Amino acid sequence: MSTEPPKIQDYAIIGDGRSAALISNRGSIDWLCWPRFDSPSIFGAILDPEVGGSWSIRPERERKVSRRYLDNTNVLETTFACDSLKIVLTDFMSVTSEQNKQNRLWPEHELVRQVRCEGGDADVIVEFNPRLGYGRIAPKIDRVGKLGWRFGLGTHVYTLRADGDLDCFKQSSSMGTLAKLRLKAGKSIAFSLNFSEEGPAVLPPLGNSAAERLQLTSDWWRVWIAQSNYCGPYERHVVRSALVLKLLSYAPSGAIVAAPTTSLPERVGGDLNWDYRFAWLRDAAFTVHTLFGLGYKDDAKAFVNWLLHATNLTRPQLRVTYDVFGERPLRECELQHFSGHRGSRPVRIGNAASEQSQLDIYGEVVEAVCYFFGKEEPDHEMQKMLRQYGEYVCDHWTEPDNGMWEERDKLRHYTHSRLMCWVTLDRLIEMHQCGRIRGFSIDKFRKQRAAIRREIEEHAWSKKLGAYAQACGDDVVDASILLLAYHRFEDASSDRMQQSHARIRQRLVPRLGLVHRNEQSKNRREGAFALCSFWETDFLAHCGRADEAHEVYEAVLTFANDVGLFAEEIDPETGDALGNFPQAFTHLGVINAALTLRDIEEGGNSMRRTS
Repeated sequence: MSTEPPKIQDYAIIGDGRSAALISNRGSIDWLCWPRFDSPSIFGAILDPEVGGSWSIRPERERKVSRRYLDNTNVLETTFACDSLKIVLTDFMSVTSEQNKQNRLWPEHELVRQVRCEGGDADVIVEFNPRLGYGRIAPKIDRVGKLGWRFGLGTHVYTLRADGDLDCFKQSSSMGTLAKLRLKAGKSIAFSLNFSEEGPAVLPPLGNSAAERLQLTSDWWRVWIAQSNYCGPYERHVVRSALVLKLLSYAPSGAIVAAPTTSLPERVGGDLNWDYRFAWLRDAAFTVHTLFGLGYKDDAKAFVNWLLHATNLTRPQLRVTYDVFGERPLRECELQHFSGHRGSRPVRIGNAASEQSQLDIYGEVVEAVCYFFGKEEPDHEMQKMLRQYGEYVCDHWTEPDNGMWEERDKLRHYTHSRLMCWVTLDRLIEMHQCGRIRGFSIDKFRKQRAAIRREIEEHAWSKKLGAYAQACGDDVVDASILLLAYHRFEDASSDRMQQSHARIRQRLVPRLGLVHRNEQSKNRREGAFALCSFWETDFLAHCGRADEAHEVYEAVLTFANDVGLFAEEIDPETGDALGNFPQAFTHLGVINAALTLRDIEEGGNSMRRTS
């Protein structure tokens, strides 16, 4: 096997709607936080191969590697092959319906790894090396007889078991365990790692029971994905993106985290490394549009319920990010003992963006709620909340903020922030006119909406650029300008939007299908921002350039990794993935663009225009 650490695109993900694990194409689990996405890691080698911890299952000799997800599931299968010898590693986290759990022993949290030998005997190396508390603690791993190996910290208990003999496991010099297994043709061995916290550990037997949990888990994913109503040329990509979003959903609350990882770099070797294991309000409208657009009404309802709970705690002011329970995320700090992914430091946990001022999130929340309720009238408390957000925007829209890209230098009058303030008032006025919301001064909202429009049209338009600019009064090109059309502020076919798109193409597109988010990002040598490519697809589709829209869409799809996953950014020179992985916002873009192309080609409008 290569001694070079894996790249970001070399990973795949499994999960159970509470946490997720990243597994490299070398059969190593290099990232897992239990019991929640934002819990401390127990495997963190993706951020430091020396002290982060990992769990590797691999053939002793180097083999050709291929990977796939079992059809319509989040069950990962990695195959190591050489001549007639083939070793198949199957990884999944146990999940099933509550009905199927009845009369079964079902673990609180379980990760199962099954390795099977096909066509000849093979030696397999299993190296189990957990590190608790973000790599700070090398736990003592104790034998517990037939229950395997156990370690823990406080009330957290971890148990590693196998359906074969674990006596061959020996303590390694790194305090982990190491074993060399001889597998005969047609034979397999299953491993189960369990986590329990408050109650007694539930340790169901392995063997046939592990095979049953694999089947139940596969069935659960297939039943869920079968609810999708998308049928079109990009079904494979839409299905995988939908499955990613479900993996990144925290089932107990309905929240969707931006990514399951922290500090994967936007520039390898640089310091643009952030913690994305939280829920961003900015994703709200995209998320609701996507879930409804695919037919997942129950998931959309769960997400909106989380959204309403989280925002109710702080209204009328909103935070940029929340944890999976709608609380304030932990404060940002640096893990000095981690070397970072491929030397990219610092490694951060927590995200200071939660303390920023970002006025655009009001439009995101209002549009998401309005779309969710459709033609129904929200209850009294919901109407009160929406009115409060409208009043807040009326009072604060003229202020500078950090903007959607969360710049950490000076505040600016960002065009996108102005746009979303306009969206806030525009959608509330629409609801008022339809009789779905009452109790506010419609004239005040109309007056402020008109003032925001004048501000954008007069001050965000740059005569020097001949295009809309990133912020009022500047001459910087920014891809977020495409959202002026997406949110119905201006028609995509207008002269101004066509000129703005031409300037984006000229300055921000390094190659077909890739778009930098703005000129600052390009100058910092960050990757192209994958979501912006899907914005361009949507824009082209809505201005009647369908062939170009397909061309851009299909070009960016080629940058997914071998199992269909996207990070936040793409290196224009190498095609490598950059940033946290996999990224919910990017996969939302995959789905939204596919739905737009489908809806327009069917002769109608995109889903957002029928809300």
